[in-house]
Amino acid sequence: MPFQNPRAGMRRQIVSTMIEARTCYTPEDLLTLQDGKMYELVDGRLVERNMGMESSWVGSRLLSRLERYSEENQLGWVFAADSGYQCFPHEPSLVRRPDVSFVKAGRYPKAAPPRGWSRIPPDLAIEVVSPNDTVYGLDEKLGDYRRVEVPLIWVINPESRTAIVYRRDGSVSFLREAAELEGEDIVPGFRCPLREILPPLIQPAQERTDPTRPGGNEPSE
Repeated sequence: MPFQNPRAGMRRQIVSTMIEARTCYTPEDLLTLQDGKMYELVDGRLVERNMGMESSWVGSRLLSRLERYSEENQLGWVFAADSGYQCFPHEPSLVRRPDVSFVKAGRYPKAAPPRGWSRIPPDLAIEVVSPNDTVYGLDEKLGDYRRVEVPLIWVINPESRTAIVYRRDGSVSFLREAAELEGEDIVPGFRCPLREILPPLIQPAQERTDPTRPGGNEPSE
């Protein structure tokens, strides 16, 4: 019978017990986790942000336009999805990560963003809907933004090619891809056609080669 080290079994049991016991995390824990950028913190639980490639691409296109415009006009700070906000009095340990966010110049002390979490809410929070997002999860996140009175929220849905705009005064606008996202009084003068940040529409192969359709191409011999 092969020799079994009893200490090895004890070590495995101790590690397993530690993992099972660690069911509640703090915002400070999240900052030190090696893969912490993948999570939000809700009720002390790590909630993974499963952002698909398409949603990430849409978010990056909007971020680049917003960042360039903000820098050229010295309007404020634009943050990517790995930045987080711990600014929710109704749940002090809550950490949310918008896909893109904007904070006006002059709101951060010392004219620079903090090294850790932002303790003030963004002026603009942007969420790009991913296939793994649930209606409940998204509604809960938007509810958190509204409770701290984020002035402007954009929710962009690449699949339906639409966007919803929520404002602090309670008004809501529904945009189709031909419309423009506008910075209103939060990012004055910023305008971005929704179509420009969405993936190109792919025409079905049958429609591209069907000679019976108007403009169809003759199949090659």
